[in-house]
Amino acid sequence: MRHQKKGATMYLLLGFVLQALWVSWCHATQHYPASWGHYDVCKSQVYAEDRLAWHYMACQPEATDMTKYLTVSLDPPNITCGDPPEMYCALENPYMCNNECDADTEELAHPPELMFDSEGRNPTTFWQSTSWKKYPKPLQVNITLSWNKTIELTDDIVLTFESGRPEQLVLEKSLDYGHTWQPYQFYASDCLDAFTMEPKAVHQLTPSTMLEIICTEAYSTGYVWKYDKTVRFEIKDRFALLAGPRLHNMASLYGQLDTTKNLRDFFTLTDLRIRLLRPATGATMVDENNLSRYFYAISDIKVQGRCKCNLHANSCVFDKGKLGCECEHNTTGPDCARCKRHYQGRAWSMGSYLPIPKGTANICIPNNLGTSVRPNASSLGAANRNQARVCDNVLLRCQNGGVCHHHQRCQCPAGFGGILCEKAQCQGDSCEDLQSSQPSLRPPPTAQTLPLALLSLISSLLATRGLTSL
Repeated sequence: MRHQKKGATMYLLLGFVLQALWVSWCHATQHYPASWGHYDVCKSQVYAEDRLAWHYMACQPEATDMTKYLTVSLDPPNITCGDPPEMYCALENPYMCNNECDADTEELAHPPELMFDSEGRNPTTFWQSTSWKKYPKPLQVNITLSWNKTIELTDDIVLTFESGRPEQLVLEKSLDYGHTWQPYQFYASDCLDAFTMEPKAVHQLTPSTMLEIICTEAYSTGYVWKYDKTVRFEIKDRFALLAGPRLHNMASLYGQLDTTKNLRDFFTLTDLRIRLLRPATGATMVDENNLSRYFYAISDIKVQGRCKCNLHANSCVFDKGKLGCECEHNTTGPDCARCKRHYQGRAWSMGSYLPIPKGTANICIPNNLGTSVRPNASSLGAANRNQARVCDNVLLRCQNGGVCHHHQRCQCPAGFGGILCEKAQCQGDSCEDLQSSQPSLRPPPTAQTLPLALLSLISSLLATRGLTSL
């Protein structure tokens, strides 16, 4: 009887172990493609010549909700409703005028910070402008989001409107803390009339035109706002032009980001500006007898991204109201953009995404290293390979089945090019086949070996308890 209870307990324990390991394995295999390119480890210890040494890798912080760290400003500053209190009408029903905005009453106030609070509350919270009282003078608002830090976008920018979506809007970015601005995208119900631009969608772009500034009519037409209140800047659709429709070939995207400064800068900014130029009018003539129907109201803004640390840090801290990278690789500065004092043995360089998947660190080296001392190949990147081997099949492997010849060049298979064969050279339907065959799409080593470890653990436990014959 005791043996039966013991056996039952053991099987119960094995069941829990199996379930936990199975869940972990499924999680690893299912989410591996999404986690590609996190570059979350800056260095690791390895044995070299019978001693422990540091192996350095490119690294960057995880993507996160960047609206937690911004400051917001409005121009003109008195454009927010409620001072004095005002009644508003619904755009679709000019006789429904029961919405009040009062800056001195908390439940009736709509200040700018409500664009960034938690969603899902009832009633919905949102920022709201004054109404178009001075028509036909334009009702225009600039909403500026500032981080006082260089950041990199990793997902779509999404604006959710509580009012009708604007008939004219421009999204702009700055790379120099708001000193100069350049357009990201134009939005209009009629692009030709508003901006003298032909309308275009992101899916009409190609890899060679992916940095084109376009005007879209997809988010500004008629009464669609009743069912879809969002306006998007499609970051992932532009990524897909290089990484494939399901972002499976991130190696190609990272290879291009590594070697094309304009591409890297396109997704980089310090400030974002939303220029609201004309409110929704319901695709009709403006009713001058009821201007309380026309205004802007935004309930949510999403900006997903990460601190730019030049691949020299895997964390970014928010301290005393300011973001800053926690720099590794003997670098320093808010963006890890210079070498530490006494570590300027060669010119500073940003880290490299190549070779895929771990990249190279381009660490800063001490000033007092003699000319005979050569940096480890793992610390070098594409910009510094004149100081090391182009490929060595250990630290600088040729990608996608390429073969290293005399450490000087990679002989690439058909359909691939680049220093380390990291760039897919495919057209049309053949791209999908090439992408699906790349080593980068294989499950991580832990996912491949976990079933074997699981079986080994089961056997060990059964043998320990003498249950192998059951």
